[in-house]
Amino acid sequence: MQVRKAVITAAGLGTRFLPITKSQPKEMLPLVNKPLIQYAVEEIIGSGIREIFIVIAPGKGAIRDYFCRSSNLEEILLKKGETELAGEIRELSNLPGICCVMQRRQLGLGHAILTAREVIGDEPFAVVLPDDIVDSDVFTLKRMIEAFKEYRTCIIAVERIDRQDTIKYGVIRSERVSDHLYRVLDLVEKPEPERAPSNLGIVGRYILTPQIFAALEATPPGKNREIQLTDALKLLLQKQPIYACELEGVRYDAGTPLGWMKAAVAFALKDGEIGPELKRYLKKLL
Repeated sequence: MQVRKAVITAAGLGTRFLPITKSQPKEMLPLVNKPLIQYAVEEIIGSGIREIFIVIAPGKGAIRDYFCRSSNLEEILLKKGETELAGEIRELSNLPGICCVMQRRQLGLGHAILTAREVIGDEPFAVVLPDDIVDSDVFTLKRMIEAFKEYRTCIIAVERIDRQDTIKYGVIRSERVSDHLYRVLDLVEKPEPERAPSNLGIVGRYILTPQIFAALEATPPGKNREIQLTDALKLLLQKQPIYACELEGVRYDAGTPLGWMKAAVAFALKDGEIGPELKRYLKKLL
């Protein structure tokens, strides 16, 4: 079994970023000169996957348009002598196999994944949440795919979090298999710190087997009638093992204004063109 397909969930309302997300998809917010969702696409392609399905909501056509050919823009750039930039723009439309799937009702991450059931079919697939930006030497998803090749079952990404933040995450109880790899014994959705089974929180990278669809259908809706993926994984754990891969590098929660700003500054400082000047400016400002 190979992981040939990936789902990017991009149908959320982006309420934390209102009012800008009233007309601008949160996933199109920039880190330097690329939108959040492009980092997700690049990680997927860099991990060897060539079919990508982006789950969007009504009003998020900007995501679809971003990956479409823009001949007029390319022509203008070429006339101005901006050949390298024109090539970058053309490359966006040449990315392999990007299609959009419409989620007409926003009923949680689990429901978004169910929306992609027909295009995924009966095979394992990856799920990437573009809010989670991971800066690492090796793509987290690529490491997870390597683990899947060995264990042939669901692999989830986890990160060590502060104990007081467990109410923001799904949290696992586990046993260590090797460095950065754990066998999951239980999953709890957003537990209070005193009831959390560990400080390993689930973050936005998953390798899922097709059996997850039946588990999602059997998962009762929770708060706000949303179907939680963590709850479905808890059901699936009764039938098949699940492993967790601890991410390496730095993760930024770009789904919040502060997290997005931290990521934007960090990536800008690494940029060879604007990084040095930004560093001087920040030293002066602080």
